[in-house]
Amino acid sequence: MSEPKSDALVFFGATGDLAYKKIFPALQAMVKRGTLNVPVIGVAKANWNLDQLKARARDSLEKHGGGADPQAFGKLAALLSYVDGDYADAATFRQLRQLLGSAQRPAHYLAIPPVLFGSVVQQLEKAECTASGTRVVIEKPFGRDLESARNLNKILLGAFDEDHIFRIDHYLGKRPVHNMTFFRFTNTLLEPCWNRHYVDSVQITMAEDFGIQGRGAFYDQTGTVRDVVQNHLFQVLANLTMEPPVRTDSESVRDEKVKVLRAIPEIKAADLVRGQFRGYLEEQGVAAGSTVETFVALRLAIDNWRWQGVPFFIRAGKSLPVTCTEVIAYLLRPPLLFGSSQPHRDYLRLRISPTNDAAIGVNVMDEAETGVGQAAELLALRTPGLNERDAYERVLTDAMMGDRTLFAREDYVEEAWRIVDPVLKAGTPAYPYAPGTWGPKEAEAVGPPEGWHNPLVAKEASR
Repeated sequence: MSEPKSDALVFFGATGDLAYKKIFPALQAMVKRGTLNVPVIGVAKANWNLDQLKARARDSLEKHGGGADPQAFGKLAALLSYVDGDYADAATFRQLRQLLGSAQRPAHYLAIPPVLFGSVVQQLEKAECTASGTRVVIEKPFGRDLESARNLNKILLGAFDEDHIFRIDHYLGKRPVHNMTFFRFTNTLLEPCWNRHYVDSVQITMAEDFGIQGRGAFYDQTGTVRDVVQNHLFQVLANLTMEPPVRTDSESVRDEKVKVLRAIPEIKAADLVRGQFRGYLEEQGVAAGSTVETFVALRLAIDNWRWQGVPFFIRAGKSLPVTCTEVIAYLLRPPLLFGSSQPHRDYLRLRISPTNDAAIGVNVMDEAETGVGQAAELLALRTPGLNERDAYERVLTDAMMGDRTLFAREDYVEEAWRIVDPVLKAGTPAYPYAPGTWGPKEAEAVGPPEGWHNPLVAKEASR
């Protein structure tokens, strides 16, 4: 049964960095595509008026949205209204209630710091802005550990049904990530060997060649595990390893993802190495002597029928040699046949960014035909279409349509925290590493026996 569409969009944090870089471009794209034609109410405390918000929106589109489309921006500007007020002030929410007018099913999008989630939801409830049919859309990070995630869930569930809570991980809105399950389950070439009988190991790398970019105060409260591993990379892992859902509705898909996380034992300190790039402590907003990690490498297992015995290696970090997110799955070697040399391992490589590739590594006869052979790669490279949806456009559209497939459910979030909680509290050291390298040398201890696969990316393409 299809869900009714939201009849208004309220976004808190309308003057913030996320709105400037991502949300306004997504809203214009939605207007152009015809999926946004309801009132849009921005809420923030900046001592601004509506004209200033519209000017900010236009500047956002010029800098980050490919330009303000005359027709689409005109429609968006006509839909916009603005509440300037403190999130702790009940008057702010009374004014919001008045602007919502006859809207019965607004979507409240909280593009604000996580520390404000609980209080804003409580204020919405007091102002009678959480009637049946209302949705709440929440940005990550959802809590900072298992206990805080459970506490936040209690507050949310006091005001909304689980079916009306949309926990955003915009990474799932990226087409290459969204495509993983489709690619797996629609290609006979892959699915028969996508299990412990053929896969030797799997690596997931999310590398960034830049630092924290002036976000020291945020990053020093978060770190790499909370920022990208517990959410983004676990989502990639779940898409790669889940069983086929019995149906394609949102709950059937999310059921399979939760099953994957339930099969992952808690990560032990011996299976994780943290690092911190040299120079991090000099960044503005970073506490003196901080031990927050800017790099992490870890090893985990999925203890279920399909994957038992296959090691999974995850690595993420800042100030690394390239910007690239890539998955590589090595297959077991065949028996020796030609000559006495060990053949190269076949592999499947999926690149999420900066390009969208699917590649298969195979052995072919060497030029001298000695029987030794050489490695070759069969590459399929996809160029994004001009009309392709951005991640934020996709997830905001889905939230307003009531499609929960790309959003984390309460049990998924709590399982993800269960896996990383013990090692986050273990106080493991953060080893220093030089910017532009692949993290501290200690990371080799939790990597594959043959060493980590380092993605090769042209520097200009990684920007």
